[in-house]
Amino acid sequence: MRRTNSDSISRRTFLSDSSRLAAGSVLAGLALPTVHSGRGKIRIALVGCGGRGCGAAANALSVKGAEIELVAMADVFANKPRAGREALQEQFEQKVNVPDDRLFTGFSSFKQAMDCLSPGDVVILTTPPAFRWVHYQYAIEKGLHVFMEKPVTIDGPTSKRMLALNEKAKQKNLKVGVGLMSRHNVGMQELEKRIRDGALGEILMMRGYRMHAPAAFFRSKKKPEGISEVMYQIQRFHSFLWASGGNFSDFNIHIVDHLCWMKGAFPVKAQAVGGRHYRETKEGRWVDQNFDAYAVEYTFADGTKMFFDGRCMPDCHIEYRSYAHGTKGAAIVSSNADCGLPSRIYKAQTTTEADAIWTSEVPEDQRDPYQNEWNSLIAAIVEDRPYNEVDNGVRTSLVTSMGRMAAHTGQEITYDEILNGDFEFAPDVERMTEDGPAPVMPDKDGLYPVPMPGLKGKREY
Repeated sequence: MRRTNSDSISRRTFLSDSSRLAAGSVLAGLALPTVHSGRGKIRIALVGCGGRGCGAAANALSVKGAEIELVAMADVFANKPRAGREALQEQFEQKVNVPDDRLFTGFSSFKQAMDCLSPGDVVILTTPPAFRWVHYQYAIEKGLHVFMEKPVTIDGPTSKRMLALNEKAKQKNLKVGVGLMSRHNVGMQELEKRIRDGALGEILMMRGYRMHAPAAFFRSKKKPEGISEVMYQIQRFHSFLWASGGNFSDFNIHIVDHLCWMKGAFPVKAQAVGGRHYRETKEGRWVDQNFDAYAVEYTFADGTKMFFDGRCMPDCHIEYRSYAHGTKGAAIVSSNADCGLPSRIYKAQTTTEADAIWTSEVPEDQRDPYQNEWNSLIAAIVEDRPYNEVDNGVRTSLVTSMGRMAAHTGQEITYDEILNGDFEFAPDVERMTEDGPAPVMPDKDGLYPVPMPGLKGKREY
């Protein structure tokens, strides 16, 4: 699961991944003109220096045919920029030009890093999504192209804010990529085209699964001594709804996204169930805000259903893939994980080898969707073509949150309802400080509020 962060950067993970990166599905053989702000070199700043951020930086520095240089790094945790720089320098020594005075820490460090850039440069935004709109707003003011991680938002008010900000980005002709890499999976692109051309007939139902053992910061114990409440919650952001939308939004968004893509639409409502089960184990008491299991039924405007099952529990059946079913047959969309190759089409509803009639075949240099999305973004910048994935990113984020909210409240939730809702998880996030109050606080026993379906109306806690 490459898009999860860890307490410290896993050099082996992102450096070994980037050593395999395909260079040129978009830019191969292309002589790039020097149209970037009057210069040939594209400079990059990284805001959020965990494993995912450094992985994105590695993808950026691996684009072939363009001169790209990392010049600044920022994070709220003091150790992360320096550790990230050292790890990236192991493979990209000539492309990492980040002296100590361009390593920034603290809640205003994102501004310092972006201030090192010029209009037309690129900033990578890979902090927890609670901060996304704040950082995007400043990037637009600075005239910077952007790559931002998913989720883009986690509630209605921030979704509206991001959509409004994105109109300003479009007016400035800024190129913006969003880390929903399924849409850059070449096998899925071919599958989507075949579905549009009628290979499955009419889509009847879709289903996705992400069921595996606890991962990343899915669950957390009581805050230890030596770290503030705010910093603990940011460090373990998957455990807190305000920071990430919880594990449901962060873990499951890719499958929700690519199934909506295959359908060619977004659901209009959702109902769901979920629950917390083993919260006291031999390892201790887990105090995060997540459910251990979720089951969501999404409904599209035409009545088609999309089912998603998510579970983070040890020693249970593992299922991590997605399917589409139509009147002519079925398809495996992702054969493993978030967007694993190959995609396949079957002439029946059973997905047996005997019924397979098409399997995606992707050239080796185009098999990494993480690299493909960067190749596409840089090509758009160099060629000055329109490129903006934010509107789709917001809608996918909101649909994912709609399923989460349905499970946490026990209510049917509509798309319009969550988009126009007034509840914002972290309304003062732009003023957050290390020692200030966190958006959610523990009780006297160190326990945080958790979802209680049926008892809190349409509030998640």
